[in-house]
Amino acid sequence: MDHHYTFHHELTKLNKKLLKLSTMVEERVRTAAQVIESKDQAVIQALIVSDYEVDDMEVEIEEDCLKILALHQPVASDLRFLIAVIKINNEMERIADYAVNIAKRVDNISKFNHPAAISYDFSKMSDKVVSMLKNSIDALINKDVKLARSIFHDDDIVDKCRNLCYVDIKERIKKDPEHPGYHINTYLLARHLERIADRAVNIAEEVIYFVEGTITRFN
Repeated sequence: MDHHYTFHHELTKLNKKLLKLSTMVEERVRTAAQVIESKDQAVIQALIVSDYEVDDMEVEIEEDCLKILALHQPVASDLRFLIAVIKINNEMERIADYAVNIAKRVDNISKFNHPAAISYDFSKMSDKVVSMLKNSIDALINKDVKLARSIFHDDDIVDKCRNLCYVDIKERIKKDPEHPGYHINTYLLARHLERIADRAVNIAEEVIYFVEGTITRFN
């Protein structure tokens, strides 16, 4: 079989695997965002026990990348693609871990005996985080640098939401010092969401690198 054909066939298969992983991770983040509100125990447990699926695919994709690098020694845009895939693959796995952390955190919160507690509204923040992840994946699929850069602005919005949550939770602890664990766990949900947004920014940076060949770091 023609060496050139084999190489690009493997790149195509790799791209499909990465997109499959991206879809899996996006679904988990959407589920995690929903479970903050629903606190559905069945969904929480399903999210936690299915984490191995993402881990397994992440390892498979990394091994494919290393095999292609060793056998074909790609250059130029093909090399940039493989480097981007390796980095994005890792980001996706970490995002899935944060989704599981959210599920575990919600599970902990639901076990606190605090019937008078007022739930914190994460809807604005979680909607923005889900949107950022979706846009980073769309930017990757469509090689859309403009869309990738728009994610940088969205990250500022998520950071502000996290900061507002921090201020609010501090006040709640002052007024309700008997239940610090409940409130701290609530704030940590904001931290997990913010870290997913940060990873979406990292993916956007890798899309820009892959398409333009320039290293971009949002600060």
